[in-house]
Amino acid sequence: MTPSVITVATPQGPGRFFVDLSERASSILVLGHGAGGGVGAADLELLARSLPVLGTTVVRFEQPWRTAGRAAGAPPPRLDEAWLAALSWLVEQEWAEHPLVVGGRSAGARVACRTASETNPAAIVCLAFPLHLPGRPEKSRAAELLAPTAPRLVLQGTKDSFGTPEEIRAAIGARPGITVVELPGADHGYRIARRRGKEEGADSASSSASDDAVGGLEARSAASGASNPTGIAKSSTFTPADLRTTVVSEVSGFIGAVAGISTS
Repeated sequence: MTPSVITVATPQGPGRFFVDLSERASSILVLGHGAGGGVGAADLELLARSLPVLGTTVVRFEQPWRTAGRAAGAPPPRLDEAWLAALSWLVEQEWAEHPLVVGGRSAGARVACRTASETNPAAIVCLAFPLHLPGRPEKSRAAELLAPTAPRLVLQGTKDSFGTPEEIRAAIGARPGITVVELPGADHGYRIARRRGKEEGADSASSSASDDAVGGLEARSAASGASNPTGIAKSSTFTPADLRTTVVSEVSGFIGAVAGISTS
């Protein structure tokens, strides 16, 4: 189904909500996009197409800079201001009166974490959390991920140049409330290298700063399943189809657990 598009006023100018309603909604997931892409990023579209049939309405928020057609994103304070204004409107809508889960891809995940003390979500979903810029691990953004008190789910590719699952785990240490799920072979855009004969050790496509350069992750799969209790998606031949299945099953299972609902 084509999502409903709603223009919403913010102090940074109009933004837009892309709404995929669930006919039997028991939760709502609001996702922000990344700094180099938009709401059409394949993982965001995948969740928008897959979760409504599992009982979660998915709302993707397009930041005002993107709605206005500008090529460059806004600085963090302006992103946060627009997000907060948009969510303030959203939670007052009758169709959105469900347990609220927030999150996003890359920079969108950062916004969701930074503003969690004001939005008070039931949980936060982080798709490819950008722990640091490529090659700059000393400039860590771990404080943003650690700040919220709500449960957090981080889906991180093992080839992510903005921070691997190992780096995420090292940054959070023994802090409770954060589940890290590995996506074997996936980079920051959730691309997986094609394997030729023997399994290759290096990614055939380099990681890109563009958040919707997702390559092998196509938004044409509505997969479901139980959440992986280990927090690691293990497969010796992890494929784009496995990645799609893992993203949907982990997010749906996480939402079900924190909202106390069934997603089957």
